[in-house]
Amino acid sequence: MRASRLVSLLLLLQNRGRMSATRLAAELGVTPRTVYRDVDALAAAGVPIYAEHGPDGGYALMDGYRTRLTGLTADEAESLFLTGLRGPAAELGLGAQVAAAELKLMAALPTPYRDASLRIRQRFHLDAPGWYREPDAVPHLTAVAEALWQDRRIEIRYRRWSPEPAEVTRRLRPLGLVLKAGVWYLVAISKKPQTYRVASIRSLRALPDTFTRPDGFELAEFWRSHVERYERADAADAAVVRLSPAGLAALPEVLGPRATRQARATLGAPGPDGWREATVPLESLAHAAAGLLRLGPEARVVGPPELVEHMAGTIAAMAELYR
Repeated sequence: MRASRLVSLLLLLQNRGRMSATRLAAELGVTPRTVYRDVDALAAAGVPIYAEHGPDGGYALMDGYRTRLTGLTADEAESLFLTGLRGPAAELGLGAQVAAAELKLMAALPTPYRDASLRIRQRFHLDAPGWYREPDAVPHLTAVAEALWQDRRIEIRYRRWSPEPAEVTRRLRPLGLVLKAGVWYLVAISKKPQTYRVASIRSLRALPDTFTRPDGFELAEFWRSHVERYERADAADAAVVRLSPAGLAALPEVLGPRATRQARATLGAPGPDGWREATVPLESLAHAAAGLLRLGPEARVVGPPELVEHMAGTIAAMAELYR
């Protein structure tokens, strides 16, 4: 286990350059103290690793040093065929390159690894979009990816939905692309890092000038923080709902796991009839009503008044249809 971690530490420094003990510890899933011991072990084994002190310091390898400890284990080789990248890579215009890389990898693997990888491919498949959803049309995705690779500024005409629907023009510095539940998002800087749904880009023009990426920007960390902020904003407005035992049991199917967790955390004591009051995250009136209507007579909205009115109007209109 430690030998594998030492190789991983060495490859991190080789591929990324200078890194602090804190960042190395986070990447390796250990404590900084363990990193200190591992660095001492590498130095004792003759690896030319050194420390730079100061706020921008960290560990680094001597210039020109490269390790050849890059052999794949059986599990690592198999995992490469679980990445599910072929579909997204095709959308990025890289489908042929990924297919060619897979063929070369298969040819280079020893026979036992090759057979195991084929078994993986035959038994697992990733289909990112949700049920009953067509993938977004993303005609500008390839152009976005090209600008991203080249650190080139772009100008886009973008369909914005909040605070009101409108088409706006933005000059952006693209920092990364994220595929979330079958939807492509661009992370880019106009004045600060923001997200843009690629399918909402109406036109795109690559500008002649390039830019320097901000120091320390980590796409995965930015996206995690963005998702947390988005979900907290969703939960800012809430509906108060009374639920029967059957309605409470059906919440995960209707509202999804996140909203269900929040609702269950606010459950009141059951009344004589077994019904309990809960607070449900409210994204919008129409969205909340559509979900809560699926609970039928197993739920009754108590507030806010505008949602009660919306629900009552919708139910009355439905009753008229079936009269």
